[in-house]
Amino acid sequence: QVQLVESGGGLEQAGGSLRLSCSASGSIVSINVMGWYRQPPGKQRELVAVINRGGSTNYADSVKGRFTISRDNAKNTVHLQMNSLKPEDAAVYYCNADIYTLTIRYFKAYWGQGTQVTVSS
Repeated sequence: QVQLVESGGGLEQAGGSLRLSCSASGSIVSINVMGWYRQPPGKQRELVAVINRGGSTNYADSVKGRFTISRDNAKNTVHLQMNSLKPEDAAVYYCNADIYTLTIRYFKAYWGQGTQVTVSS
């Protein structure tokens, strides 16, 4: 079994910062792409940022220059540093990872349970 556990969400004022973390655990052999997605109220889930094992990143245009994604391959963790928060950043943020396990024996996408980010104006 694989679990992704997120932490670090909460309430922050516009202009402030939050740092999200996600830790993967279980029978993990390798993790390819890790990333963060978000789902604002009443909207579809959207990509925020992704990072591959080599450290290459991709960001949604709306967060470029404000958010930074990073990962620790040894600890199977991914982080999202969110600066200059805006009210429109408010959403449930989900961690995602493509993980190869001894049980499944191919890369499968796993999701965390989500963490709420609220930004007050």
